[in-house]
Amino acid sequence: MFPASFGYFAARSLEEALELLTEYGEDAKLLAGGHSLIPAMKLRLATPRYLIDLGRVPGLSGVRIDGEALAIGALTAHADVASSAIIRQRLPGLADAASVIGDVQVRNRGTIGGSVAHADPAADLPVILTALGASFVLASPSGKRTVAAEDFFIDFYTTALAPNEVLTGIRVPLPPSGAGAAYAKLPHPASGYVVVSAGALIIRQPSGQCASARVALGGMAGRPLRAGATETALQGKALTPQVIAAAAAKAAEGSDPIEDAYASAEYKRQVAAVYARRAIESAAKRAGQKI
Repeated sequence: MFPASFGYFAARSLEEALELLTEYGEDAKLLAGGHSLIPAMKLRLATPRYLIDLGRVPGLSGVRIDGEALAIGALTAHADVASSAIIRQRLPGLADAASVIGDVQVRNRGTIGGSVAHADPAADLPVILTALGASFVLASPSGKRTVAAEDFFIDFYTTALAPNEVLTGIRVPLPPSGAGAAYAKLPHPASGYVVVSAGALIIRQPSGQCASARVALGGMAGRPLRAGATETALQGKALTPQVIAAAAAKAAEGSDPIEDAYASAEYKRQVAAVYARRAIESAAKRAGQKI
């Protein structure tokens, strides 16, 4: 349980971190909270020759409203996301997800950017951020670019991040009035990792009908999946328990769930419907629907 030898750099600025990434390329790994990378290094599943610590880089943490979006620094700890008054008021579904990550120690040390960049298919934040239509700000020596969540997550532990890029922030569109978001998951009882999870964003018309819906599933594939059949079934319908249940039953439609030590593919299909319904019901209630 000892990592291979490695060099260590504590970057003092984003520019310095980018210079180090450019110099050492694929031999280097970025260190944020370390709760994913360090265990992998101890097991020698990851053997970077150099670590570039981002912990002292200024300007990469905090939560603020920036125009029509919520801007979250990549080094913002899960606990700070969960307790942020702005997030709890405007995007409570994101606070839901951050509050059930790992345990207290992980939530206080792990970072939202680290979780996103690691792209673990059993992680919580990629799922809710996909449901919320989030995008990720990536910096490189040539400038910055913004990538939507659905283009950012590619497969198991694989993202659109280039070797010379740093994830600096997350942007989440602020939903209009009459919107609600929620997250629900079946956790593994020992690790807290996702077996199956669901994130939902519901925008409700004053009449009670669903103006639009975004539903994402976790634990089903190497990346978060949009539950397209469920979204279509909710569109324009009254958000009654019967409509929600029928729509949620379609959550796993067209998917090929990954089997693992926790659950079979068929079990995941059944559970996906349950947790999609729970997330949609909670989101609809937050949107003002009486259920």
